[in-house]
Amino acid sequence: MHSTSIMGIRLEGSRSPKPSVASRPHLGPWAWVLTRLDACLSEALRQSSPVELSRGRLLVGILGMLLLLNLLVLSFYVRLSPEPWRAGFIQMVSLVGIMGTLWSVRRATSIRLPALGLCLLVTASMISESWKSGEQIVAVNVMAMLVPMLSVYLLGLRWSLLFTALIAVNMGLLHPLAFPPPGGLLLNAFSALFVLCGWVMSWMFLASRESAQGVFEQALRTLRESEGQLVSLVESTDDPVFSLDPGGRIITANQAGREMCRQLFSAPPSQVGSLFDVLAPEKRAIWKERIEQTLGGQRVHFQVDLVVQGRPRVMDISLNPILGAEGQPVGMTLFGRDITALKEAEARLSELHRSLLDVSRQAGMAEMATGILHNVGNTLNSVNVSAGVISERLRSLRVAGVAKVTGLLRENAHDLGAFFTRDPRAQYIPSYLETLSGQLLADQEALLAETRSLNQSIEHIKAVVSMQQSQARSSGMLEQMSVPQLLDDALRLHNLSFGRLGIQVRTEYATVPPAMVDRHKLLQILHNLLTNARHAVLDNGKPEKQISVRVAQRTQGWLRIEVTDNGVGIQPEHLPRIFSQGFTTKKDGHGFGLHISALAAAEMGGSLTCASTGPGRGATFSIELPLEGQEPRD
Repeated sequence: MHSTSIMGIRLEGSRSPKPSVASRPHLGPWAWVLTRLDACLSEALRQSSPVELSRGRLLVGILGMLLLLNLLVLSFYVRLSPEPWRAGFIQMVSLVGIMGTLWSVRRATSIRLPALGLCLLVTASMISESWKSGEQIVAVNVMAMLVPMLSVYLLGLRWSLLFTALIAVNMGLLHPLAFPPPGGLLLNAFSALFVLCGWVMSWMFLASRESAQGVFEQALRTLRESEGQLVSLVESTDDPVFSLDPGGRIITANQAGREMCRQLFSAPPSQVGSLFDVLAPEKRAIWKERIEQTLGGQRVHFQVDLVVQGRPRVMDISLNPILGAEGQPVGMTLFGRDITALKEAEARLSELHRSLLDVSRQAGMAEMATGILHNVGNTLNSVNVSAGVISERLRSLRVAGVAKVTGLLRENAHDLGAFFTRDPRAQYIPSYLETLSGQLLADQEALLAETRSLNQSIEHIKAVVSMQQSQARSSGMLEQMSVPQLLDDALRLHNLSFGRLGIQVRTEYATVPPAMVDRHKLLQILHNLLTNARHAVLDNGKPEKQISVRVAQRTQGWLRIEVTDNGVGIQPEHLPRIFSQGFTTKKDGHGFGLHISALAAAEMGGSLTCASTGPGRGATFSIELPLEGQEPRD
């Protein structure tokens, strides 16, 4: 069994035995009397409700007074009575009745039977005494008012009415009929009426008292239930809860708090004293400032690093003021929560996020390199074709005929005039040279054309490599640049493949101001979106393959880039997962591209979203970026 005080209210974990009367200092000198009265009650009555206990005390007190009066009568009055033996017999019978009633109270579980015995004894004594004396003054004695008052309080409404009626009938009817009073029946009638009025007043007082008592007991039960629920709630939590006074001393603590005190200070909370006494000197000033803020009416929330049993722990602490009756802080509560596992999980998650970013960056770089190699490879095919054509043209040049003509002229160099006039072979030389010159000119044009094509392919390769080098040098840096220009660079990487596959690309560039972006990340996002769009339009099988790239200023301070295709579209159930890591609908996909792109957009303070009306209806990917650099979104 234990008790806990939360926010200044003492809460009992289980109902303890009622404290003895002697332990109630507010009763003062009456404590001795009540202790003696309780000693005459049975254990069941002492543990009964407060109302039943008070009735039992009253019953014992009245029996004690009657016993004392009876003894006084036996000691003094009986000897002076004209009939001492008869009076003594009546007093002895009363004495036995009183003693028997006291004995029954000591063993009864309810005061009902002893109270009936007492009321019957008092009523019978009064009626018999009035008949024995026959005097009106005895019949209308004020002591008769004890019957309604006692019986109402001890027995309730119905039984008290019976005893009151007996007294009233005897007083107002039977006794004056048997012993006619000289002054008439008026005094007896009024006395009987007063007794009945006393019963009514006693009943009204008891009813109001029981009503108030019922409200009080109901409120007490509600309070105890609330206290029990609060105790159960506080004790069931694994977080330490303390109640502190303004000096920082621990008043109470729950089970987790007591265990923490034993671990930190090797002592229970009752022996810890003030926090300023057990804390290290360098921490006392900090805690003193926090406690002063709390006592000033503020709620203070902070985290502390502890070493518990050689193991580092991180506690999340909340100090809350306890307000008194006048609204002034009279103490504070300390709620703690061990967040060590949470901090470790956050550290692991942060490390995993960094690793994921590295893997994503590497995967993105590999995908970018694959795209570049693909474009360079396509260009190299053209280079190979041009080189082959040039080689074939060079082999097919008619240089052998020129050598024969040159040899013939060398043989007749001593007399060229005679050779041209007499030798028939010389007649073919002019026409041959004319034909040869025409062929050589044609070959020259063809070689020059292939050479130009070869130069163009080589220049394209140089441009791709140079552009990639420029992007790599600016990676990780925000710079102000023209987004349409970067879109053109991204499209240039795909120009040859788009042209060879018959994909039409439409661009719609609105006039937008330069934006602060990471060139490498944005180019990586655009490359992934254009690659996915190419796959989508090819897989759709439509004769018209279209990709649209648009850029516009959406709202003040924000830029939107849209890549739209008329490809295979996206299933509605796939849209929520489209940017999840590892999710892909392509057979040879790895599920990194869109996930990397979404992370990159978030790192630049923007976002990447997707919209599709269904399968076969294409898709639109939208990149929203701030015109000025912003912190990444959560």
